[in-house]
Amino acid sequence: MPTRFVYDRNMDAASTADSHLSRLASAIAEPARSRMLCCLMDGHARTATDLAAVAEVAASTASAHLARLKEQRLVHAVAQGKHRYFRLAGPEVAAALEGLLVVAGAPRGEFRPTTPSRLRAARTCYDHMAGSAGVALHDSLHAQDWLRATSEGGDYVLTPAGALALESLGLDVAQARAARRRFACACLDWSERRPHLGGALGAACLQLSLRRGWVRQDLDGRALALTPKAAREMPELFGLA
Repeated sequence: MPTRFVYDRNMDAASTADSHLSRLASAIAEPARSRMLCCLMDGHARTATDLAAVAEVAASTASAHLARLKEQRLVHAVAQGKHRYFRLAGPEVAAALEGLLVVAGAPRGEFRPTTPSRLRAARTCYDHMAGSAGVALHDSLHAQDWLRATSEGGDYVLTPAGALALESLGLDVAQARAARRRFACACLDWSERRPHLGGALGAACLQLSLRRGWVRQDLDGRALALTPKAAREMPELFGLA
């Protein structure tokens, strides 16, 4: 008896997702576009002229590349006066790029980081902290039982003790919970190959660190610098103890 083919609507959804994934991969794969995306991982918006210089292409070529990235919803543009600024479409894009950087630079065997020392120590991953300081923050929050992993891949919950502790430091937990994004999650670190803290809570922790003077941010670039104040007040939080 011949086998009957049974149509499943999920097949259309899977086919659509596969097709979209291939288009995204193609958009990211072009070297000039990948340089633009990596430049935007610091969370800052830049003009097409800025990104043309980063990608080492002509202005007209940069415009075509940015149109492709915008079409695939990897970046969005904001008009301000006579200028248009481009930035990553959201933290999920930054997390995906960070993960791809891990895969791109990960030979099998013992891991030997080649990331420049300043970026490896502390940097932004879109709007949260990455590098060894970001990983230390992630590990410290877990070690103190302020954060716990859930059964849903990579998501974390803030414990009552953690909420009280962070609020006492000046972090607005309610505001972080109200953000229209994942609250707290693991983001695989490009240079350390271990998770740092992403999501709304990760972004709030970075902003708290900047306000309290524990961290300074480069005016142009992804690098962060831990300050002597961080070493005095919160050494265990950033792996300085």
